[in-house]
Amino acid sequence: MGTREEELAHEQRVVDDIYAVLDATRDHYRARQRAVAATQPGGSPQNRSERDAQAAHYGDQAHRLDNVEDRLVFGRLDTADADTRYIGRVGLSGADHEPLLIDWRAPAARPFYQATALKPAGLVRRRHLLTRLRRVTGIEDEVFDVEAASTSGLTLQGEGALMAALSQGRSGRMGDIVSTIQAEQDEIIRADTRGLLVVQGGPGTGKTAVALHRAAYLLYAEAERLNRSGVLIVGPSATFLRYIEQVLPTLGETGVVSTTLGDLVPGLRATATESPTLAAIKGSMRWVDILAAATRSLERVPKASLHFEIDGLKLTLQPSRIATAIERARRDHPTHNGARAAFVADILTALTTSYISAARAQGQDLGDADRGWVREELRTHRDVRREVNLCWMPYTPENFLRRLFARPALLEEVAGDLLSADERAAIAREYSAPLTEADIVLIDQLSETLGEFEDPRALRRAELERRQNERALTQARDTLANAGFEDGLTRAADLVDRASAPLRGNALAERAAADRTWTYGHIVVDEAQELSPLAWEALLRRCPSRSLTVVGDLAQRHAPTRADRWADLLGPAARALRGEAVLSVCYRTPATIMDAAERVARAAGHPSPHAPRAVRDVADALTITTVPDVDAAHLRTIVEDEIARLDARLGSGAGTLAVIAATDVVADIAAATGWATDALAGRIGLCDARASKGLEFDTVVLVDPAAIGEASPGDLYVAMTRPTTRLHIVTAGRLPAGLRD
Repeated sequence: MGTREEELAHEQRVVDDIYAVLDATRDHYRARQRAVAATQPGGSPQNRSERDAQAAHYGDQAHRLDNVEDRLVFGRLDTADADTRYIGRVGLSGADHEPLLIDWRAPAARPFYQATALKPAGLVRRRHLLTRLRRVTGIEDEVFDVEAASTSGLTLQGEGALMAALSQGRSGRMGDIVSTIQAEQDEIIRADTRGLLVVQGGPGTGKTAVALHRAAYLLYAEAERLNRSGVLIVGPSATFLRYIEQVLPTLGETGVVSTTLGDLVPGLRATATESPTLAAIKGSMRWVDILAAATRSLERVPKASLHFEIDGLKLTLQPSRIATAIERARRDHPTHNGARAAFVADILTALTTSYISAARAQGQDLGDADRGWVREELRTHRDVRREVNLCWMPYTPENFLRRLFARPALLEEVAGDLLSADERAAIAREYSAPLTEADIVLIDQLSETLGEFEDPRALRRAELERRQNERALTQARDTLANAGFEDGLTRAADLVDRASAPLRGNALAERAAADRTWTYGHIVVDEAQELSPLAWEALLRRCPSRSLTVVGDLAQRHAPTRADRWADLLGPAARALRGEAVLSVCYRTPATIMDAAERVARAAGHPSPHAPRAVRDVADALTITTVPDVDAAHLRTIVEDEIARLDARLGSGAGTLAVIAATDVVADIAAATGWATDALAGRIGLCDARASKGLEFDTVVLVDPAAIGEASPGDLYVAMTRPTTRLHIVTAGRLPAGLRD
């Protein structure tokens, strides 16, 4: 080792060389993309498909390298056999095909995250490179010495780099932790995908970051499987998804679908909220049987024969014949709407035969050649259509659920003893009421038995489009194989979509997001402690392999009832549970704030089952201000003072502040102050505790915590643990137990 200046200069030369390779590789892909796109293929679809396949492949590769520009190189490993490896966001090789940069997900990079003085994994030194844009600003070395190793205390990998990252101001968007992943986090990121893995993590332990880096790792390690099926990320809110949306692209991955439960069904969105009690009623697995019974209620056999007079001919349809048609349709088709076409066809066949027989009895010369026009006349006849609909009424899942909630008698008929009178009264509402998250999950379940309603013309168009896509897909597969890209990032199905809509984004993700029945290779669920059993059922349908990463914190659960075991919250997903891992270290929240939050949780009877250890503390991390009245004037003054603190510490305009208050007063505070009720809208955001889930801010001004805690101890725990630097509590005198001293 030379002097620090010499070492910095050496690393700068290495980083410059690696960026030169990145630039050259990216330029090569762009040039090849332009060259291929500029070629004039022959007139055949095969030739055009081949051109589009190659252009899309080169474009994907270049775009991927665009996203890893910042902090491309962040680590170096020196081994006992004098080998040196540089670790970064992607893998890059030089002109001689020797690796210049090791992808952080590759097995060769694992010692960067796992090596310790007691288990150095063949290393003599681990170096963290601190960079800004393309300039090396600092280095931090860990020299492995077994004799000096200690098994006591908290050991942090790359402590200096980690603390530098933690002290930076927040921008309103989550950043990756790829350069500072700790050993316990890395073990979870690289765990195999068999079954359901629960990751229990207290506030600030990095559980969301771990989940996202795990998704990126799996897309690398199991590319062949997941490039065909994709990865689904389920978050607690649209705000949360905006907060994390840049993490995976900076890790080189873009083909991931992100959603909330309220957006789970394409074309629908939850816009209303409801109480935990009501959501729990709607989230019960009892609805599987209720909705199946409700669907069967739409298939009715009349008590008496149906009589029609058409063109002077009298036709009769017996109840037994209708019952037979219903039985046949149910047997051959899994959903009500899907089976309806078969039922209608069967009834029209019976009526057509009856019509021709009656016409012949009157001396008309009708034969098999006339069945077509007779059938069409019957299909469009008003009386026939009315009676067929009464026997087998088509509904969209959304409209039928609305009808079920708006008609207490119908709900009582189909629910039987599965719902009490009080429960039925609680969920009754007007037909036009806005949808909640629990409603969307019910609609998803209802879609399994009722099915989507499609008019025949739309079905015919869809079938024609499917056949055209199959032909294009075959051509694209051949093209990829001939061009040598079969195992690359570009898939044949992507090319079919790109050929018809070149300006669209990632085709696999878009197609999966638009298809309610799409099945994913892996699902990541954040804030999983909030999901109902029926929501778990919906996710299991989307993941037949039962490969799920489930992260959350039992202590942050919104419901006022306490939960002690994950197995009690997973509903039907508990059968897939393979194991549980615990993140034990809090990196975000200062120790003073964490200690206060834990005291409040214990006093409320909701202690954290795995309270994390904070790695740092901050001076003046917690302050409590008592005012005569928590009004807009007092809040403005306090927020202005806290903004001035942020400016002094981080620089003018840097850092973020959130004002968190009870749900029922957020709107009033917004009206009085003009603050946006969006935690990510600007430097100052206003929200309730549930909207702050999964987010972090430099400073939090917490309004009347006692009111939040009375509604939900878990929500108060969430609100108290959002800041990275300072928590300022504002109260008119009331404080929750645990803070009063």
